[in-house]
Amino acid sequence: MPSAPPPPDAVVLVGHGGVPRDYPRDRLARLKALEGRRRARGEPADAEEAALEAELRAWPRSDATDPYRAGLERLAARLQPRLGHATLRLAYNEFCAPTLEDAIADLAAAGARAIVVLPSMLTPGGIHSEREIPETIAALRLAHPDLDLRYVWPFDLDAVAGLLAGHALGSPS
Repeated sequence: MPSAPPPPDAVVLVGHGGVPRDYPRDRLARLKALEGRRRARGEPADAEEAALEAELRAWPRSDATDPYRAGLERLAARLQPRLGHATLRLAYNEFCAPTLEDAIADLAAAGARAIVVLPSMLTPGGIHSEREIPETIAALRLAHPDLDLRYVWPFDLDAVAGLLAGHALGSPS
């Protein structure tokens, strides 16, 4: 039986990310149009798309304007005490900062050598957890060959079902 990997130095909780309620809708529509065109053509982002994405990710946020971010932060506050000595960082797949790349780079610069990437997406079938995050991690492994990057997904569906059933039946675990 293989031995379990050593405990991580850090955990990155990756959420989807949300668009702040006060971000201009015309700018979001333009970003989505550019992104759709790029994906259809299989091209890299152009300067306009990159600038709009950077603007959106850096947009000032509050609990009122970005309730998704606030919710992920509340989850992180409950997760941190359960991680022992591992440092917890948040990252976002889109719309919000920091990116997974930025979170990993910061942790590596701080001396972390074993990092677990933990998505908040629970079910299989999603493009973010099944394709985008693994692709990002593959690129990060090339950029940081000295890091032990572990992606702990997909989740055990029996455990997820147990969590959901407990809430549905009034006895959350």
